[in-house]
Amino acid sequence: MSGGIAAYKAVEVCRRLVDAGAHVSPVLTRAATRFVGELTFSALASEPARTSLWGNDEPIPHTRLGQGADLVVVAPATARLIGAYAAGISSDLLTATLLATRAPVLLAPAMHTEMWEHPAVVDNIATLRRRGVHLVGPDAGRLAGGDLGYGRLAAPEAIVDAATALLAPSRNDTRGLQALVTAGGTREPIDAVRYIGNRSSGKQGHAIASELASRGADVLLVTASELPGPPGVEVERVETAAEMHAAVTRAAAERDLVVMSAAVADFRPKVTVAGKLKKADGVPEVILEQTPDILAELGATRRPGQILVGFAAEALGPGAQPEERLREFAEGKLRAKRADLIVANDVSAPGVGFAHDTNAVLIVTADGYHVPVPLADKGAIAAAVVDAALAYGSRRSSPPGR
Repeated sequence: MSGGIAAYKAVEVCRRLVDAGAHVSPVLTRAATRFVGELTFSALASEPARTSLWGNDEPIPHTRLGQGADLVVVAPATARLIGAYAAGISSDLLTATLLATRAPVLLAPAMHTEMWEHPAVVDNIATLRRRGVHLVGPDAGRLAGGDLGYGRLAAPEAIVDAATALLAPSRNDTRGLQALVTAGGTREPIDAVRYIGNRSSGKQGHAIASELASRGADVLLVTASELPGPPGVEVERVETAAEMHAAVTRAAAERDLVVMSAAVADFRPKVTVAGKLKKADGVPEVILEQTPDILAELGATRRPGQILVGFAAEALGPGAQPEERLREFAEGKLRAKRADLIVANDVSAPGVGFAHDTNAVLIVTADGYHVPVPLADKGAIAAAVVDAALAYGSRRSSPPGR
């Protein structure tokens, strides 16, 4: 724990980790003890809390702690702690332990919005991400002093979930994989206050990014959703189809897996009014033009070996044989976009698609597999999509007849 007001939440993180069966060794900076007492953590954790490099029974506590840890969780991680860690400055027991460990490190940042958005903090976070450090949060919400904005410590249960995912050995089947995921519905401005949009919440794309990260992948999530970024995922936020196109084009070439789950607008206003259209001026004429077909461009230009996953949201409504019609739509899009997998769903069905916490999909692959996934929460759907993509990649890399 480092010294921020959110340190009081670390008590709950400690308790939950111990209850889950973890052996917890608490380390507090001197600043952290201004907010919470070391006696509290000594009582709750698996061994007494430590606050200093000096005055311990052992001469090099940071080495023992660093070498013995399976995971180091820093909650809260202040701007000072993040800066010292990024620069390799070991001025106390906590930073010395971070430099002495080869275990995964999970940071849970907490600070005011202005601090979180400061260029120095942004650069330090980028540096740590490149080195493989994982992040959970921060979230948006009420901050110290009554301010509202990003910088709020992630919920204790979210921190523990992120820690559990990093410790699960059976969930490392995508370790080393470079993945790009898109999510959310784009907004195409008509004027300064109005836009053309769709009902996509981004929940499914965020769930896929979270699933990949929990299984060891290095994930970039390009999202038009306002949902908080999943733990351990690099997030780039966009709003329009053009911004989505630019972000994906920059990143896609270096990625092993690209999952295009965003609902990108097919059309946008040809002209955007700088101010606000006035009702008194009469009904405006909005002329539309097509947006770039990002999935088709990726299918035409991707590098060998890359796996490309597209999504197809259909609204079949009442009619005969909806499963067959959904399969035909998916197969047609698979061929037209030159994708490897298409994940299709019927958003007119109850509990499926936009804004719901559940989904039901049909996964169609370029080598002829059809994988129906019945109604389930979007986390389970995400796992099925990742499993199908990995299985397709394994089949493609295996010699014929093997």
